[in-house]
Amino acid sequence: MALKGVKVIEMIGLAPGPVCGTILADFGATVTVVHKLDPPPFDVMSSGKKMLSVNLKSNEGVDIIKKLCASTDVFIDTYRPGVLEKNGLGPNTLMKENSRLIYARLSGYGQTGYYKDKPGHDINYAGISGVLSMLTRKEQPPFPPLNLLADFAGGSLLTALGIVLALFERTMSGKGQVIDLSMTEGAAYVANWLFKSRSLPIFSQDPGKNILDGGVAFYNTYKTKDGKFMAVGALEPLFYSNFIKGLQLSEDVYYQGADQEMCQRKFQDVFLTKTQEEWTVIFDKLDACVTPVVYFDEVDKNQCNASRKSFYIDHNNNIAPEPAPKFSRTLPVATGKEAPPKHGQHTSEILTELGYSKTDIHELINKGCVYATEKSKL
Repeated sequence: MALKGVKVIEMIGLAPGPVCGTILADFGATVTVVHKLDPPPFDVMSSGKKMLSVNLKSNEGVDIIKKLCASTDVFIDTYRPGVLEKNGLGPNTLMKENSRLIYARLSGYGQTGYYKDKPGHDINYAGISGVLSMLTRKEQPPFPPLNLLADFAGGSLLTALGIVLALFERTMSGKGQVIDLSMTEGAAYVANWLFKSRSLPIFSQDPGKNILDGGVAFYNTYKTKDGKFMAVGALEPLFYSNFIKGLQLSEDVYYQGADQEMCQRKFQDVFLTKTQEEWTVIFDKLDACVTPVVYFDEVDKNQCNASRKSFYIDHNNNIAPEPAPKFSRTLPVATGKEAPPKHGQHTSEILTELGYSKTDIHELINKGCVYATEKSKL
């Protein structure tokens, strides 16, 4: 796989860090998750990773992480700025022993600046980024798109990109570096095109009244007879003509520049006359940019997704996406296909690889410096 041989340490945190670690693991990196003595309460991204349970409040626990970092490639810090420095695990300390280390810091507002010490969540980061203000229509309050924007797009994905870029640069310089990823800045960067296109006609109106944000009838979603939905993106004239043809309406009356409220009311009425499946069959025969809104529990059965094998069934019998993008040679393998490791499952194995004896490991367990599920086998 593309990242085979790359060693990553992921300091356990909320969703953005684990998702970043999973992206790296899916493409071949060996990811070791460092978490506390107690099991993490919301961990759903540990499959395919090694689990090391360490008490970072103990000197022995900190020494373990330092030894681990001496031979690793990437360190993912998901704590607030300054927390790991207090534990002796800041970048200056770790990179002194390993100058090739890439120290990736993933936080809400970044390592410097006015908000660096403030807590927050996706909705806060998206709000500060300026992007959330665009996600509204008809003067309604902005509506956050779950926690996709800042946590995962601006956070997990951009941190993974930063790590890969730093790894590439290291092949030339031989040196590691610190990555400072602010999810606020990440969310804004994901919306880079939106910022730069504000002067274009498609965004000349207030939020919610433009072509791409629900302001027109031909770029919208519509409810069907069976309570499902269709997604309409008939922007270009040819696609719009085919869209009107599929609805069996007159384009002389419902032309693309006609009153949009009138068109929307008519489109709503027409879509309610057939089921989603019936509309899908109709528009599969027309190039109109009209597709079904596929639900989570049916997404693997959709013809487009099934034809590319885009989803798989995980160990909990849940539908999950295959890694993207696809490669022609170095194929990724979804780590989610494996059962998740048990809490502290790899602690003894990792300590042994670091040179700790069985007696040393027993002592660390008994002193509460680490937790291991394999204690009885030592």
